[in-house]
Amino acid sequence: VLLDPTPANPQPEKLGAPNNPSLRGFEVIDAAKTALELACPGVVSCADTIAFAARDASSFLGGVDFDMPAGRLDGRVSIASRTLDFLPAPTFNLSALVGSFAAKGLGVEDMVVLSGAHTVGRSHCSSFVPDRLAVTSDMSPSLAASLRGQCPASPTSGNAPTVAQDAVTPDALDSQYYRNVLAHRVLFTSDAALLTSPATARMVSDNANIPGWWEDRFKKAMVRMASVEVKTGNQGEVRRNCRAVN
Repeated sequence: VLLDPTPANPQPEKLGAPNNPSLRGFEVIDAAKTALELACPGVVSCADTIAFAARDASSFLGGVDFDMPAGRLDGRVSIASRTLDFLPAPTFNLSALVGSFAAKGLGVEDMVVLSGAHTVGRSHCSSFVPDRLAVTSDMSPSLAASLRGQCPASPTSGNAPTVAQDAVTPDALDSQYYRNVLAHRVLFTSDAALLTSPATARMVSDNANIPGWWEDRFKKAMVRMASVEVKTGNQGEVRRNCRAVN
């Protein structure tokens, strides 16, 4: 997802939906990679740099500290048309969510725990207005009214403002997301879907109400997710520049 377009590959993942226009902060990875190359050239991949950045962000935003294994190589193939093949959509129901995570070797609890990352960050109005505000949904009426004041009735690519995913603690990585789910104060269908089975609803309740419960599971789930389909050996390379293959 870090690769820039080139004449040979004018449509990399970076330009595919929903990465474009949602993903940002590439300059942070560039700066980290530059420092790493100065200290130990050709050793730390861009894939590892992203994994370490996720680890560090967890610490900075919520004091959630864990060790992140290294050893990933960078891929050489990046195709915009494939970005939607494996990314869970905000419109997914529970069975679609479970299937999407299972396809990558991650379990139901991993799915529920990693959904908690929606406690930080922002969402484009276009990601939730059509199926949460334009139709009847279980969203809290007060949240819906607030969002209608921030979002156009029919968002377009040129008019899709962003809103906080967690209006209570928007800049903190914490378990507030699960309290928002219980209160029906979440943006996406995929968030609300966590209450549609007794098993996942119980996980939501535990994460919301037991101190430290979610944080402990989030640490382990982040490491498991960062271990999905790691490239080693001849499968990849250590890029010198994260924006281009060697």
